[in-house]
Amino acid sequence: MKKIIFLSVISVLVFTSCRHSDRRDTEPVQMVTNVKGVGQTFEISFQKGREFSHPVIALWLETSEGDYIQTLYISKSVATGYFQHGDTKSGKWSPGPRRRPATVPYWSHKRNVIESDGLYVPTAATSIADAYTGPTPLNNFVLKSKSDSTLKQSVRVFLEINQAFDFNRSWTTTRFPDDAYYATSGQPSLVYASEAIDLKSPAEKYELKLIGHGHHSGASGELFSDVSGHSTALEIVKEVVVKVK
Repeated sequence: MKKIIFLSVISVLVFTSCRHSDRRDTEPVQMVTNVKGVGQTFEISFQKGREFSHPVIALWLETSEGDYIQTLYISKSVATGYFQHGDTKSGKWSPGPRRRPATVPYWSHKRNVIESDGLYVPTAATSIADAYTGPTPLNNFVLKSKSDSTLKQSVRVFLEINQAFDFNRSWTTTRFPDDAYYATSGQPSLVYASEAIDLKSPAEKYELKLIGHGHHSGASGELFSDVSGHSTALEIVKEVVVKVK
């Protein structure tokens, strides 16, 4: 009898532990950027898809006419030019600085800051302020960020996302054999955007929709609407919703 009771208690504890673990896995990570901003608060809820695995993410604001306003969040690796798989001097991938313009090229060209080497991505010496950056979350997340100043015009929220070495049958390792920047990319970044948000009378929420992909090696800021060559990359994002507070 004591054995049966003991086993029952163990079963309950295991079940309870699993439930708590499942809850931790599904609860979104809470993130905050630009706390000193004095403008509107943008709350962005991100739900990952089944192919989500250590992506790089950029979130930013544009006017409804397509002019860049500001960054809300950028993954720390891009903001600093320092990647977990950035250095190959030892014969294997190790953390280190690396120039990767193919990571989020639509955002970087919209930002329009050209470095001394002609690329549009930050270096360690010109890294983006910590107020706008942080490690990429490993799960669903909710980002709360403020505009630097109060915005009066309509805006759109953009998200660009990319996963390194994400090759497939269309975007193969040999598609651009002489392009060193493409060699660590694979399926190009995907870009999502909201419709125009009237900040004077915003709707309850806005869903970001897929609008295209960035340049395969970051050579331009062009947006390509044809994503038929993408496969697993289309499953990185499940849903992105923005609310204006």
